[in-house]
Amino acid sequence: MRLSQDTIGQLPDDVAVPAYDRAAAPSIVHFGIGAFHRAHQAAFTDACNREYGAPWMITGVSMRSATVADQLNPQDSLYTLTERTGEGSDTRVIGAIANVLVAGEDRDAIVAQIASATCHIVTFTVTEKGYCRALDGSLDLGMAEAGFYPMLCDALEQRRAAGLPGLSLLSCDNLSGNGKQLGRLMRDWIDARVPDLREWFDGHCTTPDSMVDRIVPAPSADDLDALERRIGLRDEGAIFTEGFSQWVIEDDFAGPRPAWETQGVQIVDDVAPYETAKLRMLNGAHSLLAYAGLDGGHTYVHEAVADPQLRTLVTRLMLKEAAPTIEAGEGQDLASYAAQLVQRFENPALNHRLEQIAMDGSQKIGQRWLEVLAEHPGDGLCEAILTGIAHWLHHASGKVRTVDDPRVDELQAACADGPGTEAVRAVFGATGLIRSAWTPSDAETDFIVGKWRDLV
Repeated sequence: MRLSQDTIGQLPDDVAVPAYDRAAAPSIVHFGIGAFHRAHQAAFTDACNREYGAPWMITGVSMRSATVADQLNPQDSLYTLTERTGEGSDTRVIGAIANVLVAGEDRDAIVAQIASATCHIVTFTVTEKGYCRALDGSLDLGMAEAGFYPMLCDALEQRRAAGLPGLSLLSCDNLSGNGKQLGRLMRDWIDARVPDLREWFDGHCTTPDSMVDRIVPAPSADDLDALERRIGLRDEGAIFTEGFSQWVIEDDFAGPRPAWETQGVQIVDDVAPYETAKLRMLNGAHSLLAYAGLDGGHTYVHEAVADPQLRTLVTRLMLKEAAPTIEAGEGQDLASYAAQLVQRFENPALNHRLEQIAMDGSQKIGQRWLEVLAEHPGDGLCEAILTGIAHWLHHASGKVRTVDDPRVDELQAACADGPGTEAVRAVFGATGLIRSAWTPSDAETDFIVGKWRDLV
């Protein structure tokens, strides 16, 4: 029997359920309704709804497939969120999602929802590649045709014509200056496709920066089966995560918003110190554990961080390489943050798969590793990050495992001859596949090639 509004009363008493009016019209539209959104932004919004009883409901948009719609819509968009720690699990039902639409099937309904008078906020977790950036960081108009830009701008044109207010467009993806990047890319689209919308967009819409942090492994079939045995109902949309959750948002909204700050969200003037620390320390360490851990025969993050050699590399990356490039905000203790991250990585209840983290590396390592290499003030080599690069090239070559990356063909061609100076130069540098402010020196190139050869 599936979880639904009709069956929710059959849940055990220790599973908290929403008591607010879920029939309220959605006031948030979210692009990219995957596991992370359901464990993070939807959970924070659900907590606000429980406390204040004036619910902010979410219309979720699945960009690539109907999988999430098939999971949630038959359940009246209800799902369970289970927080796992070494001491046990705590499960509650999240009710903040009203419905799930699919971009390829429900385009008109998505546009109508964003254009409605009840909508105030559009949020995004479309991953780095979902912003359709070209190599130089500008918008790739061809790629963007299949993204969220056409639907969003159609809705904004309708809002303008109807005399409705603008919207807060809130990126929740791991992009440096994600709000600023979203605003710039939106203007690229508007200038190319609907230039007469530009003045209205500039005057009525905002794109705040934000930083999000929660480890959300992809649920397994065993997870779903064990949950069903425990709560007595089948939940195809169940989410499993850690107890920790952080959300930092720039205070730059175009209109109303939920009282997220009452549930622990930090509304600040400047997100940059939090964002930079998360990208370079947490995400940078995660990528190192993913590629080096897979090469070491590990499957999960907690296994990889228990490897003494990898643990030493991760600690070095966070404290000796990344931290010196971060201008900490007031009260931000980077050493304590690093210690907290290691504790989170050690959580054996999460079963966070390294292959999940290893996806789309070409879209991630620029912010996680290459910016650190470009900005590091110290003498000597950043050996942890350079070791990570060697493992990533070994992975990206496609010679050891299947590679899930939008640039897999180019990477495999560049790495076809195996470890060598030419391969490193073909991938990195001013004319390489991965453009950044960092160009490897001869010493860095030799270090990478040496480590890469050790893996072959």
